[in-house]
Amino acid sequence: MDAAPVKPDLAERIAGLDFEALSCELDAHGAALAPALLSADECAALAGAYDEDALFRSRVIMGRHGFGRGEYRYFAYPLPDLVAALRQGLYPPLAAIANRWNAVLGEPARYPTDHAGYLARCHAAGQTRPTPLVLRYGEGDYNCLHQDLYGAEVFPLQVAILLSEPGGDFTGGEFVLTEQRPRMQSRAEVVPLAQGDAVIFPVHHRPVQGARGPYRVNLRHGVSRLRSGRRHTLGVIFHDAA
Repeated sequence: MDAAPVKPDLAERIAGLDFEALSCELDAHGAALAPALLSADECAALAGAYDEDALFRSRVIMGRHGFGRGEYRYFAYPLPDLVAALRQGLYPPLAAIANRWNAVLGEPARYPTDHAGYLARCHAAGQTRPTPLVLRYGEGDYNCLHQDLYGAEVFPLQVAILLSEPGGDFTGGEFVLTEQRPRMQSRAEVVPLAQGDAVIFPVHHRPVQGARGPYRVNLRHGVSRLRSGRRHTLGVIFHDAA
């Protein structure tokens, strides 16, 4: 059973995103908000599928590994249609941003224009396990600041979509991004999300324009402590894991 069937207008929703504005937002702040990317029904279907064992390849209890509190599950291949459609639809415009960033930083690597081409590169490097996941938090749970690196092959951008309703399903649990610039104190960015909103952000670093030209800054992301209720999030990561 599919966790969340793809509605015909999902491709139109993705195509309707203003990626030029999102790119500018990423350049300026390190995160960009795409509001109402998923419907309430789609969010509920994905959150409700969390206990369907057949959809997932593994489950991680965060406290056992020092990752925080809460848990998450990685989807197995084949991915649910909705998750696969998000991965395939969001990748091409994000690859254009990633290639621009690499050019700015003087890095030679360039990413294929379609996700299938990029997955072929991951699989050739021995990274064959799917990385999209659903995270579940309860009262008192949180996610420590981290980077989602699963091997040598890393796509520089990822997407998190809030599946639960703030103020209704849960309180607290804000998405937090921190940025460490050389010889400066860390900067925090808190991105307010409504149900179905997507936040686009770097996996590990991004370029920043300085007085002497562009330089690389490192980023980590996490989730603050849940005050009450239950929170589900869909993570869309574009590289596979070793």
